[in-house]
Order: sequence, then structure tokens, then C-alpha cells
Amino acid sequence: MASFELVPGCWVGGNCPCFIIAEIGQNHQGDINIAKNMIEVAKKCGANCVKFQKSDLNSRFNKAALDRPYTSHHSWGNTYGQHRAHLEFSESQFKELKKHAERHEIIFSASGMDMVSLRFLNQLGVPFFKIGSGDANNYSLIQDVARFGKPLIVSTGMQSIDTVQKVYYLLKQFNIKLGFLHCVSAYPAPPSDINLRVIQSYQEKFPDVVIGYSGHETGTDISIAAVALGAKILERHLTLDKTWKGSDHCASLDPEEFQQLVSQVRNVETALGSHIKIVRESEIACYRKKGSVTSTDIATTKCKIF
Repeated sequence: MASFELVPGCWVGGNCPCFIIAEIGQNHQGDINIAKNMIEVAKKCGANCVKFQKSDLNSRFNKAALDRPYTSHHSWGNTYGQHRAHLEFSESQFKELKKHAERHEIIFSASGMDMVSLRFLNQLGVPFFKIGSGDANNYSLIQDVARFGKPLIVSTGMQSIDTVQKVYYLLKQFNIKLGFLHCVSAYPAPPSDINLRVIQSYQEKFPDVVIGYSGHETGTDISIAAVALGAKILERHLTLDKTWKGSDHCASLDPEEFQQLVSQVRNVETALGSHIKIVRESEIACYRKKGSVTSTDIATTKCKIF
């Protein structure tokens, strides 16, 4: 199974614990104090990393897209441009957030949605890049990101296996550390559409890639199952309040749920253990009750097991 050092001293894949990303995205409501609080909450919940999103609106969208009316109840402005501008942090604010994460000893990263943002994030010193599902077939952007030479994680929602394979072969030439996340881009994602067995298909097709799961479903059970199936990176959205304005909140976990998720993942990892079937030490007491075991048998059994 593939593994690599994602950040100095932190490996993903192989026999390493699942790397858990708290996706803050734009659930901060455009308020840097909320964003800072969410960083602290993610740390308390046990997440390994917090991740934001960064866009340069004039690079990513044309004038017509920015000027179109945006009348959704999730809107932060009269036009789509005003809405997006409200949710965007400046470069100085991103620097402030990164320092805040460092103070709280949690890894900081972000998805860059365009090359202006990605160049800034590279200068900021994010340890790895994340390509969101919406850009997973943006081959020119992916190539440009790969040239930075940093580890790259790609979410694969809304993509066919042919597209994922094309991305794989495209990135092979750059010899970078690579992760693919199975993902379904629906908010929330219905269980019938999630098809967790894709994780196993990815493991077979891309043995040199670390495979994970980015979940948009409600609750924690499907994400736990993803880890049991071998996901070594797990990304879930974090929110402080599911009733807040914004389409991502309904597919996010609140702090109590996120903390439960982390605890459940670690319990499942412990329980997965070894593929070898032997008598365990915890079974000895029950074994004794049967009256068919001697001190010698126990000693021999312990020797074989431990």
C-alpha cells in the first residue's frame, strides 16, 4: 500500500493512522474570528489538519458570472460576485489564519481554485495542495500545480474513472506524492449514490497512490465504513452551526459529531488489527471457564500469541 510524507514528520497511507482533515471551506461565514475559532475547535476534536479555500475571483470567473443576480437564501450579496467576495479572505488574513493554526499545533492547508491563488498558497508555505472535485478535470491547472513539486491530493467527485485515470497518468510524469479521494459532490450525498467500493477499485487501479474519502453525507457512519475499507485520508466539512446560511452546512459535522468521528475512526483502526486469527490474551479468562485449559496450555498459548 502506498505511503508518503505529507508534511514533515507526518506520513499518510500504508500502516499509518488515517489522516483526518477538517474542511472549514467557507463555513466561516466570511468572519475571520469564526474561522480562528473553527481552527481551535478542529484541534480539540482531534483533526490532523484544517483546510480552507482560496480564490482570486477575477481569475476564476468572468465579468458576466460575477455580475449575475444571486437570489438564493444562502446569498451574501445581490450578485454572485458580491456573494463570493464576502466569503473570501485576503492574503493578509490567510497569513493570520496560518499563524493561528501553527499556534494551536494543527496543520494548515487550502484548496487553490486558480493559479493566482495557488501561487500565493505556495509562497505562504502550505505543505500540500488540494484540488477540489470541480477542478479534477482541469488538466492544465493540475499540471501547473504539480510543477510546484509538493504533495497533491485530488478529490474526484463528478468525474468518471476515465478522467481519474487520465489525471493519474498526467501526474505520473511529475513524480510527485499523490492522493486520490473518492467523493460524491452532492450536499448532502444520498447513501445510495456513494458507492464506497470505489475506494477498493482505486486501491487496485492506483497502487502507488494513497486513497482516501471526502464525505458530504450526513452523520459519521459512512465515513467510518470508508476507513474500514482502507481510506487513509478522510476529509469532512466542519460547521459550528448547521442552521447557518450556506449550502455546505447541511452536509457538515458539528463539533460534537466531528469529535465522535475522530474517536470512532481511531477505535476502528485499533479493531482492524491483524489478519491473523489467533487466541487473544483477553480471551484467556473465558477460556479458563471451560475447564479444559491447564497452566501449561495458557503459557504455551501466550508464547504463541505474544
